[in-house]
Amino acid sequence: MSSGVKLIRNTRLTSAVDYAYASVVDAPVRTLWLAGACPLDEEGRTVAVGDYEGQAHQVMRNLIAVLEDAGAGLTDVARTTVYVASSDQDDLVKVWDVYRAYMGEHDAPSTLLGVALLGYDDQLVEVEAVAVLP
Repeated sequence: MSSGVKLIRNTRLTSAVDYAYASVVDAPVRTLWLAGACPLDEEGRTVAVGDYEGQAHQVMRNLIAVLEDAGAGLTDVARTTVYVASSDQDDLVKVWDVYRAYMGEHDAPSTLLGVALLGYDDQLVEVEAVAVLP
């Protein structure tokens, strides 16, 4: 599947980061704004309670499911925000590593945030995204 997202890297900024600094999508294009993907199973229960990586895997599986329902994939993602309910940088890195494994070579611009609390009981991870439809 060919993506309408062109990732931008800046040679005047560090290349030590594992994401592009920006993305460009030529208009007109259909845009998909995804709600935050949460670590919920089909019954609406929070999975992997207390496990950052386990929740990150479920979040990414849920994100992929929504993208696929819209006829898109991870390579169509133009931008993400990754939320982690922790003030410990190690927890953020654990989640980021899972997220990056799913994203592969498509290193879309992203913001990683440690937050005080997320919306569901025992929720530790959430990822929201903007994608373009092929």
